[in-house]
Amino acid sequence: MLHDILYTQLDPMTMTWCATAQVRPIQPYYDQAADAHLSAPQIARHQRQQQRAGVRLLLQALLKRLDIVDRLDESNFPYRLTHSQYYVCFSHTNGNNKNTTRMQNDIEKSDIPYVKVAVVISRHRASGIDIEVKEVKWQVAKRFYHPKELAILQDMPIIKRDNVIKWLWQIKESFIKIHQYTLAQGLGMDYTAIIPHLIKQSTDSLPLLTITDDNSGYRIAVIPSQQTVIVY
Repeated sequence: MLHDILYTQLDPMTMTWCATAQVRPIQPYYDQAADAHLSAPQIARHQRQQQRAGVRLLLQALLKRLDIVDRLDESNFPYRLTHSQYYVCFSHTNGNNKNTTRMQNDIEKSDIPYVKVAVVISRHRASGIDIEVKEVKWQVAKRFYHPKELAILQDMPIIKRDNVIKWLWQIKESFIKIHQYTLAQGLGMDYTAIIPHLIKQSTDSLPLLTITDDNSGYRIAVIPSQQTVIVY
């Protein structure tokens, strides 16, 4: 069910690892001809099932790689492994990107016929992860981002600005998962201090960018090739 699995060790001291993968499409749900007899809710429900199954299969693959025998405890948030007490966080995205629903089509719909999933585990503390395949529109950022962030972003070249807007979105989403902020609260927080690092990443195209957020004490990892951001 999973393919193109990639593993990344973020911090050996705290045993913080992340993994990303694609969920292989299952016919007939991504076959346009077969879709004719399926309703939109049926297709959406199947996608949610694939997402739920995909992130848990990816977690098992990561645990197997690390030689950890454990199971997920979903009774409380943040999720943890039952015996080792590692913190666990999931993310997923597909053709009906979750932000499209949230922002009422302010983000363009995607026709990518697969689900992408991601997971992070950490022994140290709750971590957040966000994987996104679509860009975040400037109009969306102007509605939700902090005024200080917008003051910097509006003067940037469009291509670089689009990259930074997306990474900021993913950082904010990751912090939302860690602290259980509301969506509006999390998106409106001020992360201007890390924007210069994101601008440098957009210019240098590093395979992995790690930033320390002095305000929160968390570290932020940006992995452009995997379209993934982790806060840990």
